[in-house]
Amino acid sequence: MPAAHAATAAVTGTSVLTQISYLIAAALFVVSLKWLSAPPTARRGVLAGEIGMLLAVAGTLLLPEIQAFHWILLTFFVGAAVGIPIAVLMPMTAVPQRTALSHSFGGLAVGLVGTAKYYLWLQHEPERLTHFVMGVLAFETILGYLTFTGSLMAFGKLQGILPTRPIVYRGQNFVNFGLLGVAIVSSVYLNLHPSELRLFPVLIALSLAFGTLLIIPIGGADMPTVISLLNSYAGLSASAMGFVLDNKLLIIAGALDGSSGFILSVIMCRAMNRSFTNVLFGAFGAVQARATGPQEERTVRSAQPDEAASILASAQSVVIVPGYGMAVAQAQHKVRELYDQLTRRGVEVTFGIHPVAGRMPGHMNVLLAEADIPYDRLKEMEDVNSELPHTDVALVIGANDVTNPAARTDKSSPIYGMPIIDVDRARTVMVIKRSMGAGFAGIENELYYMDKTLMLFGDAKAFVGDMVKAISSEGH
Repeated sequence: MPAAHAATAAVTGTSVLTQISYLIAAALFVVSLKWLSAPPTARRGVLAGEIGMLLAVAGTLLLPEIQAFHWILLTFFVGAAVGIPIAVLMPMTAVPQRTALSHSFGGLAVGLVGTAKYYLWLQHEPERLTHFVMGVLAFETILGYLTFTGSLMAFGKLQGILPTRPIVYRGQNFVNFGLLGVAIVSSVYLNLHPSELRLFPVLIALSLAFGTLLIIPIGGADMPTVISLLNSYAGLSASAMGFVLDNKLLIIAGALDGSSGFILSVIMCRAMNRSFTNVLFGAFGAVQARATGPQEERTVRSAQPDEAASILASAQSVVIVPGYGMAVAQAQHKVRELYDQLTRRGVEVTFGIHPVAGRMPGHMNVLLAEADIPYDRLKEMEDVNSELPHTDVALVIGANDVTNPAARTDKSSPIYGMPIIDVDRARTVMVIKRSMGAGFAGIENELYYMDKTLMLFGDAKAFVGDMVKAISSEGH
């Protein structure tokens, strides 16, 4: 009896430690999300989240039902073997791809846990498959597997493995909603008849197919919203898994992830003036057709690096607007050198950041932070727009649709109504671009043909580097 009492006390003590670690971890997750919302406190937010996750894992390993550690240790090593090279070797310019890949792994993990729990409980503890548990388990499985394939499709588009243009076909709306409808009907039938185990693989297959077809009609311009939306799916599926496993911390963490991702998706849609439901269900519809027939010849003014450098060096205020072209060229460090050269000359330099510039929320912020651009130099679209009418030079580096004045002036344009950075209101505009090719919206940018605009043709990294050299030589 004393031995039994001691064992019971040990189990109780272990459970208390687990709950304490969960409570602290939940608090750290909340403050982490709060700190991550502002650049000055973002590093602190990352650290808080990491400590919270460490406590969550440690608390879980203390649970008495965890008896075999060899498989857990093996998965730790496998995860580290995959995760460390991805984190170390993947460049910062590929953060969107890495994020999509992480969402994919998370969705697959949730789906596999749901699958394992269903078959284990059906075989050994069928009484646990109540209507509530079965409903949540089906929800978890559908979201997990569609997040897996959807994130893989997003990764493929971001990496250039798949076409970045929307892949659309006739009847797509019907097919996608049909698959989702059949998956929902299957989950309802499984809820009423959990023993129909042959139907579960059908549910998995439908979820995998729907995740694939959900993302392929979405073009590259919508990727910021897709990334945040997949983040929301991953969080909601993890929260559902928390209900299945009766793990309160997982419910909290998943709910935080899911709700923040959903809110961010809505913000992204507003920034692009797109319907949230349109993006949510795969951006159904045809791609904007381009005009055919004879086109009016239009001329543009261009400049060489030394001319552009002279204009920048003689300015009093400069606003730099980065875009995806800066990321592709990996020009952020050269941009930092340009910033240093101009500020040494007394030029007031700020950066205008559009919410959907790049391929994920905060993409430009991440790249500029990597180059050690001061946080207070980065300004949001609303703040920088109020300064542009009084700005000497607006330098656009690889941003296209988010600077197109047609969004304000052309009601027939597919981007009409989209909030943009008003670089055309600066006294002089310079645009670094490889060619006159259209952006992801597939339309010409009226900015390029304005009298005040100078086109700087070339690779962004090389061109900015040449301007830095020219400005430096002027100072000697």
